[in-house]
This record gives sequence, C-alpha cells and structure tokens, in this order.
Amino acid sequence: MYEAVHAHPDGSTTAARFAATAARTGYDGVVIRSRDATPDYAAVREASGIDAVDAVEVVAPDPERASGAVGGLRSEHTLLSVRGGTDRLNRFAVEQERVDVLTRPMAGDGDVNHVLANCAAENGVRIEFDFGPVLRATGGKRVRALRDLRKLRELVADADAPFVVSANPATHLELRAPRELVAVGEAVGFDPETVRTGLHEWGELAERNRHRQSESFVGPGVERGRHDG
Repeated sequence: MYEAVHAHPDGSTTAARFAATAARTGYDGVVIRSRDATPDYAAVREASGIDAVDAVEVVAPDPERASGAVGGLRSEHTLLSVRGGTDRLNRFAVEQERVDVLTRPMAGDGDVNHVLANCAAENGVRIEFDFGPVLRATGGKRVRALRDLRKLRELVADADAPFVVSANPATHLELRAPRELVAVGEAVGFDPETVRTGLHEWGELAERNRHRQSESFVGPGVERGRHDG
C-alpha cells in the first residue's frame, strides 16, 4: 500500500523523513506529489527500504492553465494528478487521459455528479477519496467532509470508476497507518477492502506508468523485443 504525500517545499517534511515514517507505519511506498520537490529518489528508496514515486500535482486556478501545466509536466514525472475543487477543474481532469488522478474533488466549491464519475471511468482517471478533512477538521467542516465522502463513494461505485485513497499529509505527523485509514473509511461506510484497494492503486499506477516510460513499451499490448529497431 502507498500514501501520497506533500513533501517539502509544498509541505513541511522532507521526502526522506516521509518515507522513513511510512516504512515504520506499514506502507510499501510513498508518492511524492510536490511540483518543486526534487529529492534523490534512489537515495530515499535505499535509506527507507520502500518505494518512492516521482509525482506532481497540478494546482491551477482554471482549466486553461491546468492544461498547459499538464502538457508541460506529463513527460517529466511518473505520476501526474490535477487538484480539483471547482466544477470546471473537476470536469477538465476527468476528461484527460493524460491525468492519472483527480485529487480533492470535493474541496472548496467542487462537486462530482454521475456524468463526471462516468467520464472518469471512461478515461481511466482515478478519483481521490481524501480522508484528510475527516481526520483534521472539526465541527461543521468535518460534518461536511463526511457527507461529501459518502456521496462520492456512492457515485464512484455506481460508475465503477477507478479511485485512490489518501489522508493528504503535509507533514510526517499527519501520516496515518493503513489500518487507521481503514477505520476512518468504515466510519464513512467504506468496505475495508475498498480502502486497501485505494491505497494499493497508487502503487499500481506507478508500476504501469514506469512500464509505459520504458524503452520496451510501444503501446498497450505492444512491446519492443530485442531485435526490433
């Protein structure tokens, strides 16, 4: 299972410390989804004993600027996500096959409906179940976060859309063990296996994209052999 973290400078914890903490709490890897973070990924993997994935999260005020960022960054990172939070950004993200994950779709003024969930399923864009607000918010904000997660769970299930799970930690102190996220999910109505699947999916995406970036990959179902030119 993998967790997707906001490492320094987007967060306050280095990639190395995130990886070390994640290893102690039972993760197989961390996704470093910070645009300006440039850790030595090989060194992080060696020191922690777990995987560290080079990722980027596009944060833009509108689809036009998000599109430019996706085009410029897609080839530079193993995994690319787009942060939602408005209806226009959510729609843009799920319509792009180049996007791996739509993150924080219910944040701010964002919402998801059956049309967007079906579009995500069609284009293979993972929708993030963000457990962060449930873990860290209080009062009315937490109530809203619980309501949004329940709604999103039903929409994703109805559309059979792909998904990931994260607590969105910006510091190693916000990192939660997989069993804790399973417990949070159960409180919202998630089956435990669904939460585990969402945590595994980050690693599945990384493996798929690394393969696609390899020299042997030509296209889906087509590989370059030793004697191909």
